[in-house]
Amino acid sequence: MQRRFFRDDALVLRTYKLGEADHIVSLFGRRSGRMRAVAKGVRRTSSKFGARLSPFGHVDLQLIEGRNLHTVTQVVGVDLYGRRIAEDYQRYTAACAISETAERLTPEDHEPSLRVFQLTLGAFRALADGAYPPPLVLDAYLLRSMRVSGWAPALTECAVCGLPGEHRAFSVAAGGCVCRNCRPAGSTHPSPEAFSLMRALTSGDWRTATATAQQARNEASGLVAAHLQWHLERSVRSLSYVQRTELRPVAAPVAESVEKR
Repeated sequence: MQRRFFRDDALVLRTYKLGEADHIVSLFGRRSGRMRAVAKGVRRTSSKFGARLSPFGHVDLQLIEGRNLHTVTQVVGVDLYGRRIAEDYQRYTAACAISETAERLTPEDHEPSLRVFQLTLGAFRALADGAYPPPLVLDAYLLRSMRVSGWAPALTECAVCGLPGEHRAFSVAAGGCVCRNCRPAGSTHPSPEAFSLMRALTSGDWRTATATAQQARNEASGLVAAHLQWHLERSVRSLSYVQRTELRPVAAPVAESVEKR
């Protein structure tokens, strides 16, 4: 039976070594959803499209359909964000967490999710441009992708009774903010700034988000990660590697920096 060729533009989420020269590529297609494909010979120096299949890139692909794995036959780079993202550890770890989350949110192969695709593409672009702190880009992506999936935490009303207001307690099991009357045992009490940050990230209010203190960012990221993994019913391992604070270079002692003659 003759195998079918098809095209799609896709995001490269991850790559895995296969044999001596090949890669298995985890892809998220605009029309095809999540899929995996073999890219033959990409690890050879003579490969014509090896660099185009680096993680976090947006590419246009031609593939041969397979039962479990497709085969890549052509690749054209649309926007190759991988190099700019990989230059910075914060950006790289945030992009890894975004890629893993995109895979978790689309567990079925070839089930398209245009909105999640657009959110993932936008997150990679924002990380590559460096306009906003990578941890905030990651948390904004997680909040918005959970909203698309129907798991968004309640932030402006009680998750249990629906009472509107800026409530002070948060319960992952209950679904977000909870009022005084509905507050279950074990609820946390984050700062008002953490709640304000989560609302800003959800709505795209970057002026408010970037003005927040590190403590509020840490609180918010913990709540977002816990809420995501509760609903996924599994951990997102890449989240534990995300660098939440900027790494500042330490000046070398003058005596060590002077070249010996």
